[in-house]
Amino acid sequence: MKALAALVLAAPLFADVPRMGPPAELPVWVDPGDVPVPTWARSVVPSRAESAFYAEPGKIELRRGSAQPGARLPLFATRRGPGCSGRWLNVGPLAWMCSDVGDFSADEPGTPALGTRPWIAEGEDLARPHRPGARALPPIEPVSASDDGLPYRYYFAGRDGAYGFQNLQTALDDSPEQDLEPGFAVALLEEATAHGQKWGRTKKGRWVAMRELSPARPNLFHGELLKEETNVGWVVNDKVSAFTSEKLDKASGLRVRFEKVVIEEEKGSALRVGDGVWLRAKDVARVRLVAPPPEVTGEDERWIDVDLAQQTLIAYVGKTPVFATIVSTGKGPAPDFVTHPGTFRIWVKIFTTKMDNLDKEEADRHYAIEDVPWVQFFDKAIALHGAFWHREFGHLHSHGCVNLAPLDARWLFAFTSPHLPQGWSAVLPTKIEQGAVVRVR
Repeated sequence: MKALAALVLAAPLFADVPRMGPPAELPVWVDPGDVPVPTWARSVVPSRAESAFYAEPGKIELRRGSAQPGARLPLFATRRGPGCSGRWLNVGPLAWMCSDVGDFSADEPGTPALGTRPWIAEGEDLARPHRPGARALPPIEPVSASDDGLPYRYYFAGRDGAYGFQNLQTALDDSPEQDLEPGFAVALLEEATAHGQKWGRTKKGRWVAMRELSPARPNLFHGELLKEETNVGWVVNDKVSAFTSEKLDKASGLRVRFEKVVIEEEKGSALRVGDGVWLRAKDVARVRLVAPPPEVTGEDERWIDVDLAQQTLIAYVGKTPVFATIVSTGKGPAPDFVTHPGTFRIWVKIFTTKMDNLDKEEADRHYAIEDVPWVQFFDKAIALHGAFWHREFGHLHSHGCVNLAPLDARWLFAFTSPHLPQGWSAVLPTKIEQGAVVRVR
């Protein structure tokens, strides 16, 4: 799937990473002679949804990343400089944010839980009615994510589509702000009951009637950590026959899709995966180990290899394979739907971002997914990312991106560099921490 790289600042982050903040005994550094930072200031809260970080104060060409709404960022130092009428605030490693888009907070650095006020405040103040006589705000409950590799609960618009409203209290009286076509996907953060029915609030701040949505059911497949055993593969077709010999003429049972197998022998188009058990090679995606490309120079350098023929992905540390799984790459044949071979580096990582083809008037079918998770761009608008809308892993299927099962995408996002600090929604590489190498072959 071709991703919209322009939405680098689009999405908030909710991840379990260690808290980072200045030691309590050390004051925030300020320029000599400048106004001291208030003694109570322990963190910085972005005041805009797209608060950007830069590697150096005032150098907007050195984009470093972006903040999630409501995050409490650590405060290390301040500095006066061009491009900011206030002061530049050092809120992370090589990360400077203008105080014009951030406020000091007495709270310790941290990340808000899903469903708390910072998320609600994006685009609407729900603390008060929006018009005289408006009904009181109904109780709002956060929607908890499940352990399926996805950061949120995702839903698809039903066969008749769905409408999104900015104001829940007056949803039945107002015109919708959003029209979701059938199959369009949204992430829900909160639920409430109003007007005799249940509603869900999307991460974009729209209330959608739950009866117009159907829940996404992501595939729970996941790859394998590679230790001593690396001759592994996965059954990638439905109702795969097992045979008693390499002749593949006498069936002895069936193997299920996504089943892991250990390949003990290969003869022609047959693979032995146990005593007297043979499978057709075309029914199995195999791990094939390779040497690092020249771009990988360190013994401990982490990098990724994507095998287009096998539809597999292997994560390496130097020459050592540590993880393998199956993927879905570009289905072609249109140029926009191809995953191109080559050696690249991850140039930005985004927690979630929108992907769609709404600009393609000639498309047979339009799609829009508001919060595709675990996105790592490496070849312009081509990315590694999680996919919860299909189960075709092991086969060509995407619009160009490398699709992974959500659990695998989450693991890979944490494995590669640059790493995403707490409270950030996007991160770009630096000279100190380059983007991980991604080789597609």
